[in-house]
Amino acid sequence: MHLAYVMTETRGGTDRLLSSLAEALHAKGIALAGIVQTNTECSDDALCDMDVRVLPDGQTIRISQSLGAGARGCRLNPEALEQAVGQVSSSLQAEPRPQVLIVNKFGKHEADGRGMRPVIGEALAQGLVVVSGVNRMNVEAFKAFSDGMAVQGGSALDDLVAWVEESLAQS
Repeated sequence: MHLAYVMTETRGGTDRLLSSLAEALHAKGIALAGIVQTNTECSDDALCDMDVRVLPDGQTIRISQSLGAGARGCRLNPEALEQAVGQVSSSLQAEPRPQVLIVNKFGKHEADGRGMRPVIGEALAQGLVVVSGVNRMNVEAFKAFSDGMAVQGGSALDDLVAWVEESLAQS
């Protein structure tokens, strides 16, 4: 099993790292599946809009929703996330067969057994190399999910690309 998670310290850093990883692997001809996230800053006092792009060259889906001024609940739009999950799940059967699954974040939905969690399990069962972003709030849930078999990937793009290439060579 080749499963890595990445965490960065800067806001949006994990999203940028995984987007760069997808670009670098695609440029090397490695077949990808998954989603990467881009955040659009709204203003200094507003939260960003969250969009995911389905890999390798699929649709961009807005996964955040506006809850109005003063709202404090989770802004994730679960229906939009499930739309992305469905597309990624279908892509695991596509030709050319993907070699690597990239997941923008193992978040609360995944910690609760939903979202991309079943897709990660399916990809691992198929022998794909998997790289997922994880935030500090869900890292313990991710470690429990991976049964301690995941490795923490580096936060440098070159190190992450090298880990993926080495994992593919071992598959």
